[in-house]
Amino acid sequence: MAKKVVAQIKLHVTGGQANPAPPVGPALGQHGVNIMQFCKQFNERTKGKEGLVLPAIISVYDDKSFTFIIKSPPSSILLKRASNLAKASGQAGKEKIGTVTRKQIEEIAKQKLKDLNTQDLSKAIKTIEGTAKSMGIGIEE
Repeated sequence: MAKKVVAQIKLHVTGGQANPAPPVGPALGQHGVNIMQFCKQFNERTKGKEGLVLPAIISVYDDKSFTFIIKSPPSSILLKRASNLAKASGQAGKEKIGTVTRKQIEEIAKQKLKDLNTQDLSKAIKTIEGTAKSMGIGIEE
């Protein structure tokens, strides 16, 4: 018989740096999950991705066990890293604060493809371009 899922928790945790402090501890603690076990497993699976914020979806079962899926980093974080920016523009339509190349956009789209709501690379590229535009990042040919 399959275990019954009692909760699904969505967290954004920095790769390789999960610890019992907020937001991880309180979110998992209220469902009775072993926090240290999650932190060890998460840090092990995210080695090499230190510094990237990674979304994790944690399924908690009725016997307090859990499984989790790690998604790719948000597009905005990948775009900021590609254009060497600390933060996005406060006036995206009026002010361009950085640029990325078409090749960088395509690489980000390929990385995000499995998590987007399309399987078509050209549509994924359009999605990433829209995110860049809304952040005040220009696109070079």
